[in-house]
Amino acid sequence: MATLQTAFLHDQLEERKRRLQAAIAVAPPNAGLAGLLHEVDSALERMAKGSYGLCQECDEPVEQDRLLADPLVRYCLDHLTVPERAALQRDLDLASEVQRNLLPKAGLRAGGWETSYHYAPVGPVSGDYCDLIPSDGQLFFVLGDVSGKGVAASMLMTQLHALFRSLTGMALPLGQMVTRANRVFCESALAGQYATLVCGQAKPTGQVEIHNAGHWPAIVVGHGGVLRIESTGLPLGMFCESEFSATHLQLEVGDTLFLYTDGLSEARNEGDEYGVDRVMTLVRQQAARPPAELIAACLDDLRAFAGAGPRLDDLTLLAIRRRG
Repeated sequence: MATLQTAFLHDQLEERKRRLQAAIAVAPPNAGLAGLLHEVDSALERMAKGSYGLCQECDEPVEQDRLLADPLVRYCLDHLTVPERAALQRDLDLASEVQRNLLPKAGLRAGGWETSYHYAPVGPVSGDYCDLIPSDGQLFFVLGDVSGKGVAASMLMTQLHALFRSLTGMALPLGQMVTRANRVFCESALAGQYATLVCGQAKPTGQVEIHNAGHWPAIVVGHGGVLRIESTGLPLGMFCESEFSATHLQLEVGDTLFLYTDGLSEARNEGDEYGVDRVMTLVRQQAARPPAELIAACLDDLRAFAGAGPRLDDLTLLAIRRRG
């Protein structure tokens, strides 16, 4: 594992050890805490010997996202026992259900806007993030992508969801919300972990404020043609004191804002990448269609482009249209 991640896990294990020792001092002898303390001591001993993070059966690296989720893991997936595999599957099923319960209401309409989204993890859990929050007659929206895959990325996605939900309730200016979310995310994420995202506020008057933090270009299509809204800041989690600038737009009735993750833009067939230009062409061709139909057309085009092969990344699409 990377040195900084190992150092982080070492600190986590030392903290667990201190808490267990304090609990053992006051707990009854049969509380089962001694066994947990032994597991923590064993993990710290493996760190000292340089064997931490290696499967004790095959000596190959244990999956990194599993170690980040549970620093006591000792075996890779290939060498779990049948009961351990069943327990892991139950945990993944529960995590998947929790993530899906965090998604916004399908077909949400609020503040003069209609929406539709498509959320498709490539595995049981996802690092993609999508949310729609009606607030004081406005619509707050966010779509993002946490670096990495699996359980570790899904945990950070859940943290982002909680952060933005909490900050929205504080009625802060959008720029302050992004700055605060970045600071908290930066302080809690491991080295090398970050999240790209596009977030904004849409008013009933058609005024939209957008922040693009290192994400793929947002696309606006309608009476004024097609507009790309490029990134104007670094991804969240890279630097605690980053500045984030806004793009201000006026959308007319029938105009649509389209957001997506790299499961669309980086999808490939045998030789080509789907790419942003193809996204823009498709959105322009489907500009008159409502959000749900626009997303359905995009998925049809993606299937025609990529074929029937397995997807390699999470895919999330979000369309927001100003209603008449």
